[in-house]
Amino acid sequence: MASYALNPEAVARAEQLIDARQYVVESSWGEVQPRTEDENAFLASHSWEEYAAWHLGLTEGATDGTKARYAFVYGDFRRVHRMGLIACHYRAAEWGHKEIELAAHELLQRLDAKRA
Repeated sequence: MASYALNPEAVARAEQLIDARQYVVESSWGEVQPRTEDENAFLASHSWEEYAAWHLGLTEGATDGTKARYAFVYGDFRRVHRMGLIACHYRAAEWGHKEIELAAHELLQRLDAKRA
């Protein structure tokens, strides 16, 4: 199994989006999470740094500037998805990536507090 480090820039970006109310509360994450075509379209007009900011995890040992480097996507390249954060939290907990699990949990709490 791959090893992941927390991406602090992604956490900061998600916090900014949540604070600006750029989020979706209800979605079917399996249908709206970015697909390969979505990633390629985003990368055609954005930098790798901008792409990285949508991923809570950095794959240890993978080269920067490759899709393999980035994991645990939490949004659709425009908005944070609550279900995306839940998916990140669940997967990180399931696979034992505690830093990412806790970051996803804190972001979820922030989003829920903002919408309350």
